[in-house]
Amino acid sequence: MVSMVILVVGVLSIADFFAQGLQASYQTQIQYIAQEKAQEAMETIFTARDTKILTWNQILNTSQGGVFLTGPQPLCASGPDGLFGTSDDVTSQPDVITTAPGPDGIFGTADDIVVNLNPWMTRTIVITNQGPTNPNLDEVTITINWVYEGRQGQYVLTSYISNYS
Repeated sequence: MVSMVILVVGVLSIADFFAQGLQASYQTQIQYIAQEKAQEAMETIFTARDTKILTWNQILNTSQGGVFLTGPQPLCASGPDGLFGTSDDVTSQPDVITTAPGPDGIFGTADDIVVNLNPWMTRTIVITNQGPTNPNLDEVTITINWVYEGRQGQYVLTSYISNYS
């Protein structure tokens, strides 16, 4: 009888160990998606500077007279300017990830299986000028927050951008 209890406790602890491992593995996938979405937004900011889509004075949050919306924003398609987090983003086109091909077995077709990121992910872009001692340098912080299956997470990407491309 005692040996049966010890065996049951051992089997249940192994099952719990595997369940925790699966949860950690899934959280890693979400963190990777968040990292890529932050990097994608950062790249568009640098591209806007390099291609002169925006002037230096426009690479700021709207609260400072720039074009990047202040506060958490849904992940959606960029607008005509090609930048994420601006007022012309297409909110009717949520950002999705493709998880599998559809019934035709081919990726990139209309029947692909996708997951909408909007219900549980937001992106915040904060651009901070480095002050009068360094007016040609801004700090860009992109934060991706998510709540998925009751668990909260956050990925923060920080970089510096100068007036010179």
